[in-house]
Amino acid sequence: MTHYSKKRYRILAMVFITVVINYLDRSNISVAAFAIAEDLDITSVQMGYIFSAFAVTYSAMQIPGGIIVDYIKPRVLYPSILTLWSLATLVQGFLSSLGGFIACRAAIGFFESPSYPENNKIITKWFPENERATAIAIYTSGQFIGLAFLTPALVLIQDKLGWRGLFIISGIIGIVWAIVWFFFYKDPPEQAPNDTEKPATTENKSEENDITPINPSFKWDDLKEAFIHRKLWGVYIGQFCLGSLFIFFLTWFPTYLVKYRGLDFIESGFLASIPFLAAFAGVLISGFSSDFMVKKGFSNEFSRKAPIILGMVLSTGIIAANFTDNTAWVITFLAIAFFGNGLASISWVFISLLSPKNLIGLIGGVFNFIGGSSAALTPIIIGYLVEDGDFEPALYFIGSMATVGFLSYLFLVGKVERIKPKLSSSDFN
Repeated sequence: MTHYSKKRYRILAMVFITVVINYLDRSNISVAAFAIAEDLDITSVQMGYIFSAFAVTYSAMQIPGGIIVDYIKPRVLYPSILTLWSLATLVQGFLSSLGGFIACRAAIGFFESPSYPENNKIITKWFPENERATAIAIYTSGQFIGLAFLTPALVLIQDKLGWRGLFIISGIIGIVWAIVWFFFYKDPPEQAPNDTEKPATTENKSEENDITPINPSFKWDDLKEAFIHRKLWGVYIGQFCLGSLFIFFLTWFPTYLVKYRGLDFIESGFLASIPFLAAFAGVLISGFSSDFMVKKGFSNEFSRKAPIILGMVLSTGIIAANFTDNTAWVITFLAIAFFGNGLASISWVFISLLSPKNLIGLIGGVFNFIGGSSAALTPIIIGYLVEDGDFEPALYFIGSMATVGFLSYLFLVGKVERIKPKLSSSDFN
């Protein structure tokens, strides 16, 4: 392995760590929620609004955040937003009001919004096309691996330092990492040592493929195009349903274990890691098996839909937790459900397969916005459903969302083929 190869994998490791910290500051509120609610007399409905505040600004800023990424270098932008969202995280340790928590969670979502576009830009710069999918899989796995191993650690920190100490420690970690990033991140050289080590910035013709935009100029008919096709609504609805289960685990899950299932707080932290590990396995199995089936000659309908449809079916298994008081079975059913969520997480592939060639970016933005809106709405809905302390209606709701997602992919998406625009002036003739 050459020096250039070693350096690009060091950069990948830095991105991976940043993803872990990103999810540290998203998920610490779920660990602290039960204690915050007790100390500050915050109701479940109010906690739902706190949980959703992050998603509102995060989703709304996806497109502007992507634009910012195009204009500011990673060495400057990443430590800047890392510092700002870490400061907002740290400030939570000094709050005593509902409004303050909502404002800080919204600020974290606002400043984290450019992070995933930035990750993609960095990997595109450093890795050639034939290595990029592996690099992306490695850094995205950080969200599940991070959550699996961080949840017990966060629980232990809160047990020793209280929920205020948890936020302060989380914020300090992010600020320290921002300093490390600024001093150690470098953009790739314009020329690599040899052709096999060619930096991604020098690639050209290899990426001039089937999805190159024919007409990059925006037209209002293009926006309408994103909403008039049944196939696209199939994946939009599916993504909303997929996000509903994910955000349950990212927000209400620890409260469910402690408040409703009556688990010891420390015990709940370790048990909570099991579904995250299951989701991690689901993501890897889904990606590898789907690509394997394509290579073996199976149709896109089967190869791409099968993991998602199976994943949605497994996700409905969360309802089974309502029918047992045995902790081992509860965790088993929740792990199966989150494993299914991981299986269904290859849904982004449908954007590249279905979208008109000149509208992939726009339709991807709509897809991500609708999917992200579930993270804004679901915590609030669950907050109302569990207002009397009973989580059973919440699990029925999540299970019903998985069912809707299953039906959406089964009956709305139909044949997996590229859509021909109906309204856009840039039709393919």
